[in-house]
Amino acid sequence: MKIGKLPNELLENLVFKLLENKRTDIITRGAVGEDSAVIDFDKYACVVSTDPITGASKNIGKLAIHISANDVASNGAEPVGILLTILAPPNTTKQEIENIMIDASNTAKELNIDIIGGHTEITNAVNKIVINSTAIGKQLKEKTLDSKKVERGYKVILTKKIAIEGTSIIAEDIEDKLRNNIDDNLIQEAKNLMKNISVVKEGMIAGNIGVEYMHDITEGGLFGAIYEASQAIDKGIRIYKDQIKLEKSTEIICNELDIDPYRLIASGSLIIITDNEKAENILKKFKEAQIESSIIGEVIDDGVFLDNERIDPPESDELYKVIE
Repeated sequence: MKIGKLPNELLENLVFKLLENKRTDIITRGAVGEDSAVIDFDKYACVVSTDPITGASKNIGKLAIHISANDVASNGAEPVGILLTILAPPNTTKQEIENIMIDASNTAKELNIDIIGGHTEITNAVNKIVINSTAIGKQLKEKTLDSKKVERGYKVILTKKIAIEGTSIIAEDIEDKLRNNIDDNLIQEAKNLMKNISVVKEGMIAGNIGVEYMHDITEGGLFGAIYEASQAIDKGIRIYKDQIKLEKSTEIICNELDIDPYRLIASGSLIIITDNEKAENILKKFKEAQIESSIIGEVIDDGVFLDNERIDPPESDELYKVIE
């Protein structure tokens, strides 16, 4: 199999199809295009998501907090707690474990999230440190998102520029290789994009407005996320290339490495789908909060398109072409 997330078709056939028990207190289950599960707790809903960090080698404590918190916030919920699991090979040093936890603790503090437990283990089952985080959030049950309410003509909003996570990971992990042809200042600019990978603020704003669907853009990049969103809402989506923005550092690094920025891991960008009135309100609120955003497309009857070109199902993320 290819490195990366299990392809959607296999995920459906090998995983979801085998999950037979269906409790009545589960509001949202795992599915393609759904970032979190949602559990009915009477007046409140508990929103839960889990993710590993496998592609990056640096900043993994920070990434672990942000990635799972983003998934919970993509449901409009407030992340309140994180469980961390660290699996480390025998050659790991005490300093490496400490550095991961310092990064994770500082990031959690910035987001007002408690690290409430987890597991740390030295094992020869892995050849580099693997960290998995599970985020737990809460929201009023009446605010729970419902992707099935999305209708034809609804707008697709994108926050920030795409591929900022992938750009930052590449700049950190293969800096020496990039220095052969890319200016040091631009590499540093790319590294600094890591500061922008949280979508908690925008997720909370959009959730309070009452949008119908959100999706955090992670592995598979923008194209993968749009494809998954189409499956989640059971409708088509058309996006427009001239409305999608790239950081200069992303464009230059992707050109240098011959990788597609539209299929590069992109935490920090959020897809929001909602009606015209709410879309305009969201753009206004985001502007007030100094969050870059734009309408990049709309919901259609069927198919997933960039302009008039069909978007193929997501495959292995472009990151794995350059990061071992």
